[in-house]
Amino acid sequence: MSSQPTGRLRGGALAVTRHFRASIEDVWKSLTDSTSTARWYGRWEGTPGAGNEIRVQMAFEKDMPWMTKTIEVCEPPRRLVLTADNKFVQRLELTLTPTKDGCELELIHHDVNPAMVGDFGPGWEYYLDNLVASREDKPLPNFDDYYPALKPYYTALAAT
Repeated sequence: MSSQPTGRLRGGALAVTRHFRASIEDVWKSLTDSTSTARWYGRWEGTPGAGNEIRVQMAFEKDMPWMTKTIEVCEPPRRLVLTADNKFVQRLELTLTPTKDGCELELIHHDVNPAMVGDFGPGWEYYLDNLVASREDKPLPNFDDYYPALKPYYTALAAT
């Protein structure tokens, strides 16, 4: 794990990827099981399934706030799309694709405000490295290694 930037912009979307030497089904569980998500992002409560709302507690944010998210798409074990409408609308897509030695996770933050890419990019790098560390039973990374260190990369990315 490192705090090196991996994200790229595709149109108005920010995409960040990670590779896992594990089956899609195993990584899917890390993305959707509340006990697993609590280890790297935050726990959630509610009824899973497309069209349903869930509440997610942001375990690694100041004051551990709760956010309501709508599950737009749930296609186990390959694709999950969530929207949140808190301070601003946020649409996230998580896609798992098989590789010859495991799978690749692509997180896409759709319609990201270019002025916010310098903030969101380091955050998603941090959370995905949290996921990697939690799956490997390693210590979680320190957010200070990601922000503000990665902000210039993402700010420049948004400027191109």
